[in-house]
Amino acid sequence: MEGIRKAAEKAILEFLDLFPMPRGSLFVLGGSTSEVLGEKVGTKPSLEVAEAILEGLLPPLLERGIWVAVQGCEHLNRALVVEREAARTYSLEEVTVFPHPKAGGSLATAAFLRFQDPVMVESLKAQAHGGMDIGGVLIGMHLRPVAVPLRLSLRRIGEAVLIAAKTRPKLVGGARAVYTREEMLRKLEEYRQKLP
Repeated sequence: MEGIRKAAEKAILEFLDLFPMPRGSLFVLGGSTSEVLGEKVGTKPSLEVAEAILEGLLPPLLERGIWVAVQGCEHLNRALVVEREAARTYSLEEVTVFPHPKAGGSLATAAFLRFQDPVMVESLKAQAHGGMDIGGVLIGMHLRPVAVPLRLSLRRIGEAVLIAAKTRPKLVGGARAVYTREEMLRKLEEYRQKLP
C-alpha cells in the first residue's frame, strides 16, 4: 500500500507543478481500485487501496485550498462525493445516496468517510478545472471545456493506467488568427508561395 500512496503523491505533485491550480479550484478524481490491483474494473474493490490513493493525493490538494470531488462508479450514475461547502460554492445539486464498495466504488466510499462534511452530488456541471483518472473510469464529463491532457512521468498507479487533464478557457482567436479578409488573403498567398 505504501507504494500506491507514494505513486499517488508523486502523480499529484507533478500535476500541480505542471498545472498550479489556484485556491478554490475544483479537482475531480476518478479511479478503480480493482484496476490498481490488476483486475477488471468493479471486480475487486479495495478500501485499503482507496485509502492509500487518498493518503497520497489529498494532502497536497487540500493544503493549496483546492476542492476535491471523487467520482462514484456507474452504479451511482457517476455521482460524486464533495465537501458540502464545495457543493455550495459551485451550485451543485445534492442527491441522496451513500456510496459503498459495490455501488459507488471504494474510492468514493473512502472519500465519503474521510471528508469533513461530505455530500453526494449528481454532477459537477462540467466545472472541474483539472483531474485524474486512475484505471480508465472516464472523468471527462466533469471537466470544463477545453480539457488538455497532462503527460505525467508516472503512467500507472499499481496496474491502473493514469490519465491526467487540465482545462483552459476556450480560444476564440490566437497568435495565428486573422480578423480581416485582406489579412486572410495575404496569409493564403504566403501559403501558396511555399508550395512546391
